[in-house]
Amino acid sequence: MDWFISDTHFGHGTILRSRPFASVAEMDEAMISRWNAVVGPDDHVWHLGDFSAYRDGRLREVFWRLAGRKHLFIGNHDEENEAILDLPWEEPPVISALRFFGKQAVFMGHYPHRSWPRIGKGAIHLFGHMHGQMPGTTLSTDMAVEAWDFRPSGLDDILRRLRRNPPHPKLEVRTEAADAVTAPAPAPGR
Repeated sequence: MDWFISDTHFGHGTILRSRPFASVAEMDEAMISRWNAVVGPDDHVWHLGDFSAYRDGRLREVFWRLAGRKHLFIGNHDEENEAILDLPWEEPPVISALRFFGKQAVFMGHYPHRSWPRIGKGAIHLFGHMHGQMPGTTLSTDMAVEAWDFRPSGLDDILRRLRRNPPHPKLEVRTEAADAVTAPAPAPGR
């Protein structure tokens, strides 16, 4: 099974201002517990950036307590934290990538995009960074923990949410352009 999550910010004290936890320890334990409640040991977890603020032994402790085979897309809080980049991720951390999960193409990265590879062929876009503050569309959604009950989510849940979202602007533009081309011309003199 594949799971998706972003912006865990383990150990990040200042983020508590916007989260329902009394302390960093409570936040970390809640997210570890919720992660391990859904992720199995052989599952893949695609973390879309801003993994942790820790730079010491607590970073490795949190990493090893989390179930699954972990992949990282580098977020703004990860890029200068060598301790995060040096963790034993399943593959070297990247900025963004297009992956296929069955027939579903998914473009992933920390930052939201208005367009991405294969958008016109049904590829969806999963991002972080916005902490649940950017509304999703039928093709893209924010995977920050604030938007997903502080736990990883599976592709089926994500696709259900996407279907409930408003159309993606790129699709609206295409529809408006098609309407303009197919609309009858006004009668002369009107």
